[in-house]
Amino acid sequence: MLSNYHQSVLTLMSINVVAVTGVALLTGFTGLFSFGHAGYMSIGAYTAAMLVVRAKLPFLLALPLGGAMACLVSLIMYPTLRLKGDYFAIAALGFGEAVRLIMDNGGTFTGGARGFPGIPTMTRLPVALVFAALALYFMRNILYSRFGRALIAIREDRLAAQSLGINVAHSQMMSLAISAFYCGTAGGLFAFFMSFVQPRMFDMAKSTELASSIVFGGLGSLTGSAVAAGILTSIPEVFRPLMTWRMVFYGLALVLTIVLRPSGLLGTWELSVNGILKVFGVSRDWTPGSRPPAGTGAGAAGATGGLGPRTPGRSGGGK
Repeated sequence: MLSNYHQSVLTLMSINVVAVTGVALLTGFTGLFSFGHAGYMSIGAYTAAMLVVRAKLPFLLALPLGGAMACLVSLIMYPTLRLKGDYFAIAALGFGEAVRLIMDNGGTFTGGARGFPGIPTMTRLPVALVFAALALYFMRNILYSRFGRALIAIREDRLAAQSLGINVAHSQMMSLAISAFYCGTAGGLFAFFMSFVQPRMFDMAKSTELASSIVFGGLGSLTGSAVAAGILTSIPEVFRPLMTWRMVFYGLALVLTIVLRPSGLLGTWELSVNGILKVFGVSRDWTPGSRPPAGTGAGAAGATGGLGPRTPGRSGGGK
């Protein structure tokens, strides 16, 4: 039986998995590096909290509405999608800080620097786990869809993707909107977990934490991003008895991973259904669009064990 403390840590890990999954779509699979997704989390957090506290909407309805608001606000970033590399990252950083300052100077509407208190605690561990599982499931389906493969093509070579008839600007905007929805929903879960929200909870450090999880787990690996979100959330808690020194271990883990594994913790590998079935002695190819080989029924990806090569492939690295 888990103590309340361990349940809280697991709940926070699940919330971060939802947010990091959204950032992974934009940074890992579309190639747009962002340092401003804490802004979308704050929009979702404040929107969901106000809808429940002031408009008396149900909790489970307010969460997607918070994500939808973050998704809607992300449309103002459309002109910045023409920027490449570091320029988009700087624009995203400016957006995140602008949202935080708006919340900080929102007066009685947002609570200002004192924050928005009185939010009922509704994000329990089962709720957070369900949202994390749904986030990974739907993101996996997005990545294996025609749209997901178009995003990967844009990441690998923007001009080549455009020459193949892919609407680059529209695809990038859709990727940004979906990632903002994920982060907005995670922000709502976070607000109902903490029971209050403050602008400083969503500052540049939070955006950096989300981006670090993507690099730590492996750019372009959904499994790696989820694992990294869990590890980086747990490290400060594991070393909590060391007080302020615990953050040193957080930074040390990041530095060692980048030095020893520049491609991230899991590189370009994904957890595959075939690998899981193989562990239990079941051989069947569940790779989307594939057929089991005649006679054996064993899939090629199933022969790789619990981890298999990622189907939406990546030949290059970086943003």
